[in-house]
Amino acid sequence: MATPEKTRRLDPVTMEVVELIGDVVSRFYADYEEAASDHALTGAQARLLSLLSLEPLPMRKLARRLKCEPSNVTGIVDRLEARGLVERRPDPADRRVKLAAATDEGRRVARSLRDSLRFAREPLAGLSDEERLALRGLLQRMLED
Repeated sequence: MATPEKTRRLDPVTMEVVELIGDVVSRFYADYEEAASDHALTGAQARLLSLLSLEPLPMRKLARRLKCEPSNVTGIVDRLEARGLVERRPDPADRRVKLAAATDEGRRVARSLRDSLRFAREPLAGLSDEERLALRGLLQRMLED
């Protein structure tokens, strides 16, 4: 049975916050797509490369993080591998599993992508340390299951 809190109508402030979150997400993705295209990458290729710049990952885990089918990840990795940005290597824990990993050039491109994302960085720089910490905490709470 649904709790009264879940079924109540959204108040005007909540509705405005929902709209603002949508605007932030939209502007972030537009900035991300522009940064990706500056490197001749699609948004999906840039997101995958950014993930791999942090750590090598198996294809299935990449698919889960990108919320897409493993076959799509294989195609993206193939294209990035052809450009020398990603390589496949055996997983040391299970040699039957292949990991995708960013090459040195791939990590350089991922760093350049992060550096060129102006939308998120510039407004956040205008907030105090306390405001950024509070925002981070609120966003983390929103994402908790």
